[in-house]
Amino acid sequence: MAKRRKSKAGQRENLFKVIMGLSFILPCFIVLSATNDLAAGLLAGMLGVGVAIGVIIYVAVSKVAKLKRSGIAEIDKMDGYQFEKFLGHLFRSQGYKAEVTQSSGDFGADLVLTKDGIRIVVQAKRYSKNVGLKAVQEAHSAMAHYSASEAWVVSNADYTDQAYKLARSNHVRLINRDQLIEMLLDMHSTKSKSKRTPAQNANL
Repeated sequence: MAKRRKSKAGQRENLFKVIMGLSFILPCFIVLSATNDLAAGLLAGMLGVGVAIGVIIYVAVSKVAKLKRSGIAEIDKMDGYQFEKFLGHLFRSQGYKAEVTQSSGDFGADLVLTKDGIRIVVQAKRYSKNVGLKAVQEAHSAMAHYSASEAWVVSNADYTDQAYKLARSNHVRLINRDQLIEMLLDMHSTKSKSKRTPAQNANL
């Protein structure tokens, strides 16, 4: 888990370095080639870096605003049972019939979803760390007991590399933090539209 976090952090750092390098080199090279003026080329490179930094800051601020709109911070504070109940509400907003199973003896499924004749078992993992193999194994084993054709694991965190590998080989769908945030934003957007009058929706 720590290795995965370090890997992602290293990738982001390398990407930042590449962006900064290109932001300086490309404008500098273009202006220098056109004017043969070193000072102008250096100035263009510095301006390119400034624009790149501005874009990065804008993207970071937009991401923070997106997280606030999604309500993921409130989910991070929930206990496991609250998270299961909330997911039931979330999936119902997507047109699923959602049943939260009993808290003990759930046979590997926290929720059972039904839509268009398809039955899905769901393991809900409200974690502060990456979810491991056990959740994938439990979700997959629950399919037979609940006569389901699909198995999902939903988490407010991410998954270990081993969990991703096992999920692929067992055809278990893993919904991670980023995907959950998108689902939350879709739910809030649908709610906002439903509160508008038909005339207001028509004017969008």
